[in-house]
Amino acid sequence: MGDIVKDLKFEQKGSLSRLEAADQLSALAEALRQGGNVELEFGSGTLSLQVPDEVSTEIEIEAGDGQVELEVELKWPTLQTEAAPSRTKRPARSRSKAARTS
Repeated sequence: MGDIVKDLKFEQKGSLSRLEAADQLSALAEALRQGGNVELEFGSGTLSLQVPDEVSTEIEIEAGDGQVELEVELKWPTLQTEAAPSRTKRPARSRSKAARTS
């Protein structure tokens, strides 16, 4: 795992049956229960996350406009490991001709 997550945003929206939603939440709960490395399957891909032993939680329920919204949020700081490989930087781009001649 050595990479450190810097900026990542993943969002999935769709429609599921109540049982499918329960299965998705159960899979997340089981992954959290098993350990710090969580792999979540979404459609054709898998998202791997490293989760510490303690997380901040927020549960929000809103009702209005003919619908109920339930949000469950888990937050934790990104984990930094000393074994993380260093990333090689790309060489700087050369300026365009117009910028060099002015």
